[in-house]
Order: sequence, then structure tokens, then C-alpha cells
Amino acid sequence: MKQSILKDKSKAFALRIVKFYNILCNDRKEFVMSKQLLRCGTSIGANVAEAFYAENEPDFIHKLSIAPKECGETLYWLNLFKDSTIISSQEFLSLNTDAEELMKLLTSSIKTVKGRLNTNN
Repeated sequence: MKQSILKDKSKAFALRIVKFYNILCNDRKEFVMSKQLLRCGTSIGANVAEAFYAENEPDFIHKLSIAPKECGETLYWLNLFKDSTIISSQEFLSLNTDAEELMKLLTSSIKTVKGRLNTNN
């Protein structure tokens, strides 16, 4: 299978979210919002993985375009956790930085494929 920085980083982020979810549940007894973070934070990588099995470039763009929405939701929940002092500023900064990097990679990847698609038409 072809190596992809986007696939690798989104999977690594999903693993961080899973581990953080366990901390939130086990140590901080936060069960409701943490489930939302788990869903959207792991969905980014799942959507990236699905995009790599797209039937064609328009399908790839369509599937990959879901991932930034999930990333945006992840950023929302991380901010909410920080603002409600459930997580520390350090925990927030670490996860938020990774999520913002993913957002940039996703946006760039979508623009690149759209540009290539427009050039070929």
C-alpha cells in the first residue's frame, strides 16, 4: 500500500484521541463530551482511509472532504474541554496543534487534487 503522510498522521492522531479518551473517562470521569471527541477525532483518519479506496478523483475529493468537517468538530470539543478546565492548557495545545496540522494537510490535499482534476478537464 502506498505511503501517505496524511494517512499516517491522521491514524497517529486517532490513536492519541483514543488514549486521551481513556484518560478522560478513567481519571477525570468525563463520559459524555469525551465520547463526542472520540467519535470525531477518530473519524478524521477513517475518512482519509476511505478516500484512498475511492473509485476516481471526484469520489476521492468527496470522501476526503468529510475529514476537515470532523477535524473542525474535534477542534471545537478540544476548545470546550480547555475552556471548561477539564483539560490543561498543555494538553489542549498538544492535541490542538496536531489537529490544526491535520486540517492544513487535508485542505492542501483537497486543493491539490481539485487543481489536478480541473487541469485535466
